[in-house]
Amino acid sequence: MEFLPQPTAQDLMSAPVRSISPDSTLAEADLLLRRYGHSGLPVLDAAERLAGVIGRRDLEVGLRHGLAEARVKDYMATDLQTASPGTPLAELEAMLLRSSVGRLPILKAARLVGIVTRSDVLRGHARPQPAPDLPDLPPALADLLQQIAAEASARGWNLYLVGGAVRDLLLARAGRPLLLKDLDLVVDGCVADGCGAAGAAEHLGLEAAGVELARIVQRLHPTVQLQIHGRFQTAALSWRQDPEFGTLGIDLATARTEIYPYPAANPEVEASSIWRDLYRRDFTINALALRLTGKRTGQPELIDAFGGLSDLAAGQIRVLHANSFIEDPTRIYRAVRFAVRLDFELAPRTADYVRTAVNSGLYAQVQAEHAKVPALQTRLIQELRQSLEANYWQPVLQKLAALGALCCIHPELELTAETVAALRQAIRLQASTQQVVKRWLMMLEVLLISLRPEARVSVAEKFQLSAEVIQRLQTFEAKQAEILAALPTCERPSQTATLLRGYETATLILVAVGLPSSPIPQYLTDWSRVKAPLDGSDLKAMGYASGRQFRQILDELLAATLDGEISDRAAAERFVRQRYLL
Repeated sequence: MEFLPQPTAQDLMSAPVRSISPDSTLAEADLLLRRYGHSGLPVLDAAERLAGVIGRRDLEVGLRHGLAEARVKDYMATDLQTASPGTPLAELEAMLLRSSVGRLPILKAARLVGIVTRSDVLRGHARPQPAPDLPDLPPALADLLQQIAAEASARGWNLYLVGGAVRDLLLARAGRPLLLKDLDLVVDGCVADGCGAAGAAEHLGLEAAGVELARIVQRLHPTVQLQIHGRFQTAALSWRQDPEFGTLGIDLATARTEIYPYPAANPEVEASSIWRDLYRRDFTINALALRLTGKRTGQPELIDAFGGLSDLAAGQIRVLHANSFIEDPTRIYRAVRFAVRLDFELAPRTADYVRTAVNSGLYAQVQAEHAKVPALQTRLIQELRQSLEANYWQPVLQKLAALGALCCIHPELELTAETVAALRQAIRLQASTQQVVKRWLMMLEVLLISLRPEARVSVAEKFQLSAEVIQRLQTFEAKQAEILAALPTCERPSQTATLLRGYETATLILVAVGLPSSPIPQYLTDWSRVKAPLDGSDLKAMGYASGRQFRQILDELLAATLDGEISDRAAAERFVRQRYLL
């Protein structure tokens, strides 16, 4: 395979650059380093000139001696090596070997525009390469992506196709079917000017490159729907039954990095480079990117910094970093769903990380300490919904149970053979009833009724389920007792139907899945569908005057039909005339 020319500092550097002033305290520097996970920070004077670098090691020495209020300028390194954006990888590597700081400031016209670390240099050896032969995209979609890439290039930005679409394109080469209806595009808006310290505030703004590019696409395609999520620097473009694109969704985002203020929280988002953007992703197979702009060969360039191609070939799901499941337990559910859906396995170390996270007790701790824990509330229910709606729900739940990950729903939740049988029966009943009952929600309720009433209600509230669902879970035992006490008194189908008609379909399903035998399934699938051969219009045509008597006649007709006493229109008319005189 032909490789591209050696990358330069411009290709590898992290930007925008987070910096600190010489007069900041060591305590302030420590807070920044901990927040962003850096090992050092460049120090810029009032004129935005590079004055030095404060490293983690020197900082910790000062803090250990009780000098938290000392000034950064007294501890920073000033004998620095610097490079330019065009400095090649080999030279960067040599400079870092000679450096005691471990970070190379990248200067352009004396302005700090980026930082290259030893990790960046290692990443440089996994530089972009011509993508393998990929299946052809539909012409309309290919033209659309080319158009968006041209608009990005005109503004000096790089555009990348990332995540699941790249994964599925690569898997399609192995004969898997390809269906691209949801695409993720990432705009690296820092390449135009280096996104240095002086311009960082502009690039960290909410109206960032991805949002701006999405607005441009909307102007070019007026029928598209645009939704902007400024907090996350993303925009969603949606085509619905479009004559050219059919149903298509494109998420456009600015390349960004994420910081989790506490485990399972919503991340705080800041603009960054494509490399940092890929590092924040969940698994190596989803951290692949195709560069759609600035092609230096005849085909898109593939960025594979974390071994995603190898993991696709090996059929394994591998997480990017050890704390991934601590930061976002939703990734546990996503990892299992991908493994089942793609017929992959969790990499052994990734499975270990899952078990470490679920056994740590951290999820219970953060829920006790924080009123809002999105990754165990809104994001988890969205991920769980996808699994329950899929035809492979059973192996997903079984793998989650084997990993101990059902504790993310509730610590007492278990998956037994009886629960699986109940879920299967609930799916059959949900599919056969005429009433609108959401399958995933019905399945979730079946899972929850195995818990204590207060526990199931707590989970429902955590997941922000509707008041109707919460009420049903609260009153389940009482409704179940009512139904079970009344059913033996019903001798005919019409009596059973009259009884059960007073309860919600979802309640009846919950009661039915816990019984070895009952007439409830027959009611849901058969008796509830039965209609009398005559309706109000027919009674009027027979000469009966409308009024309260209509309801009584129709109820008796329905009961007689259910009990097999009448089966056709003629029999129904005789039934009515025998009982009700004109």
